[in-house]
Amino acid sequence: MAKYFDVHPDNPQTRTIGQVVDLIRSGGLVAYPTDSCFALGCALGNKDGLDRIREIRHLGSNHHFTLVCRDFAQLGQFVQINNALFRAIKAATPGSYTFILPATREVPRRLLHPKKKTVGVRIPDHTVAQAILTELGEPLLSSTLLLPDETEPLTQGWEIKERLDHVIDAVIDSGECGTEPTTVIDFSQDEPEIVRRGAGDPSRFE
Repeated sequence: MAKYFDVHPDNPQTRTIGQVVDLIRSGGLVAYPTDSCFALGCALGNKDGLDRIREIRHLGSNHHFTLVCRDFAQLGQFVQINNALFRAIKAATPGSYTFILPATREVPRRLLHPKKKTVGVRIPDHTVAQAILTELGEPLLSSTLLLPDETEPLTQGWEIKERLDHVIDAVIDSGECGTEPTTVIDFSQDEPEIVRRGAGDPSRFE
């Protein structure tokens, strides 16, 4: 049965955030709010958590997982960014964008796209997500909480707990968050490709 954490949206309780992070570090899979919508998240090295996300979302081997990072410095440890991209990506973070980029050796092989050796990265503009990331000290391995055969992500904490109670370990609820997934831009080729139009304005990358 999933634990339910009610977190203040503007001043997250330190003790509660500590409990959430302890759960993540001990192998837990959580549903947490971001500036775009709820996401499923676990520790970077949590193979079981990765498998559970695949199972919940029915994801194939070519799905791009996302490393949700605290800041740009942390993001830069996990992906390769050339000088031309640096300013464009930095200007759009934090925000509702996911960037697909070539991964560094810091990223576990099982998280990479099997052919491209790429991974998604993003920096959320959300107080609670940032509090979790700061306490954790490393990125969260994440995926949008969009269930199979559904077009809209789940947006209510109580509904997430009701529907995923036996397959995740916790729901972190801080009230309303976004209802639209991130805009995804693939920078792994010569020209940027907008893979998904979402909450972030895609025009700055067109």
